[in-house]
Amino acid sequence: MAKKKFEEAVAQLEAIVEDLESGDLPLDKAMKRFEEGVKLSKTCSDTLDEAETRVRILTGETAEGLQDAPFTETDQRGAE
Repeated sequence: MAKKKFEEAVAQLEAIVEDLESGDLPLDKAMKRFEEGVKLSKTCSDTLDEAETRVRILTGETAEGLQDAPFTETDQRGAE
């Protein structure tokens, strides 16, 4: 399966939930939709995990929490 955009996957997952909640699908179609939903849920979860990892890398967060960084005059000038 080609990697879907997160927003597309969430929208499809929402549609599947609506279909399943309606109760109008025959069992075999409901099972197929459920399987699709599980795959989309995994795709969304993986995407969120990747994003969390990237944020942790960018912010310097470790398992112990955020690391302190010394504040320099250069940092202060850049904020002005």
